Amino acid sequence: MSKVIEILENTTKEKEKKLEKEEETSVTIEDVETIVETKRISTHTHLKGLGLDEQGFAINVASGFVGQKEAREACGIVVDLIKSKKMAGRGILFTGIPGTGKTALALAISQELGPKVPFFPMVGSEVYSSEVKKTAILMENFRRSIGLQIKEVKQVFEGEITEITPNEVENTYGGYGKVISYVIIGLKTKRESKQIRIDPKTYENLQKQKAIIGDVVYIEISTGVVRRLGRAEYLKDEYQLEVEDYCPIPKGDVNKKKEIIQEITLYDLDVANSRPKMDTKGDLFSIVGQLLQPKKTEITDKLRGEVNKLVNKYIDNGIAELVPGVLFIDEVHMLDIECFSYLNRALESAFAPIVIFATNRGICQVRGTEIQSPHGIPLDLLDRLLIVKTLPYTVNEMAMILSIRAEVEQIKIEEDALEYLSKLGEKSSLRYVIHLLTPSNLLSKIAGRNVVTLQDVKECDTLFFDSKNSAKMLISQEEKFLK
Repeated sequence: MSKVIEILENTTKEKEKKLEKEEETSVTIEDVETIVETKRISTHTHLKGLGLDEQGFAINVASGFVGQKEAREACGIVVDLIKSKKMAGRGILFTGIPGTGKTALALAISQELGPKVPFFPMVGSEVYSSEVKKTAILMENFRRSIGLQIKEVKQVFEGEITEITPNEVENTYGGYGKVISYVIIGLKTKRESKQIRIDPKTYENLQKQKAIIGDVVYIEISTGVVRRLGRAEYLKDEYQLEVEDYCPIPKGDVNKKKEIIQEITLYDLDVANSRPKMDTKGDLFSIVGQLLQPKKTEITDKLRGEVNKLVNKYIDNGIAELVPGVLFIDEVHMLDIECFSYLNRALESAFAPIVIFATNRGICQVRGTEIQSPHGIPLDLLDRLLIVKTLPYTVNEMAMILSIRAEVEQIKIEEDALEYLSKLGEKSSLRYVIHLLTPSNLLSKIAGRNVVTLQDVKECDTLFFDSKNSAKMLISQEEKFLK
């Protein structure tokens, strides 16, 4: 009897040990926090628009902008003219000393216009290439800035994917593997559910879109093109490892007629037509379907003329609509006289975007000539431009900008350190003190602090030079440097 009791005690002890081990190795389930998509912080990340009220007047601190009220209000008028399509082929010039927000104004205009209006930025020095002519690069960027919205009614299957069942058969060419002969896909709308059979090529397009069960898609019947619209809206509460776009389940039938709007640029059409062995047969959508990665080859004026005729034909028929966008040329004084004369003619053409120039130069020489001209731009082109002037920031405005930047970069900074930086910015430049924020934050973390103090900012200022102090050092030690 005692042996039986000992055996029972041993078995109970073994069970307790097993339970303890299972408890140690068991997975704890905790609440999953909402996943936030991280984004890279750049120089103008804090800008969300021009910061104007309903009447078009600039709010002193709004949408990431501080000050520059007159310039912002002028840009607001430009945005209204662009939206009403009354400013195509005109030019604007932003002038001002470095660090007064010229590039920021151009980017704010692009955000006010929205994603449907093309906005293409470039720098004046980009036109210099040993492979392509300067004027060709300018015209290429002009046509990148002109959008085209093509409308067509197509027969499609649309709905939420409820089933994906590939049907595999033996490979007729031999071998041990199997091949897909067709795929059964279940699609569901609010009205009905239907199973359709698609070929392997359409299934390959579906896989390229990374569509899975629960996604809303549409499939063009004539071409087999597949577009993933997003995740079904009722699945919004499920746990996802990635940030998803959600859309409602379509209404009506699975098989329907749908108006499809495709947005491309004139440059895309140029590239598509420059490909050899292209048979468009007058179909603009067949051109769009054959777009490839653009190669660095020059496209002739004759080809552009043929594309323009085709675009005009479809605009007259109401199939397409032209959307003049914005071409932003920063450091415009880097262009030479050949580029400026070409811009004069290009601005007068039928297909011309709104061109925004920016420069920080005063009276200087026009490249390629010995002529001195305001901003390094010939007077005949300067006469065509509306000029918007940006003013230097005050100490208080610099303090506000630094505070906004610190908030965007998630840096905690003391008031006296912020005041020191704003006064330092008045002596050096706004860009210099903005660049000091991140190194100062790093020094504070090394010292074991979560807040940037005045000591961190002063130490950082001694470690780095601004442009003015660097120039003074070069003048004082000129003889020691190589010439």
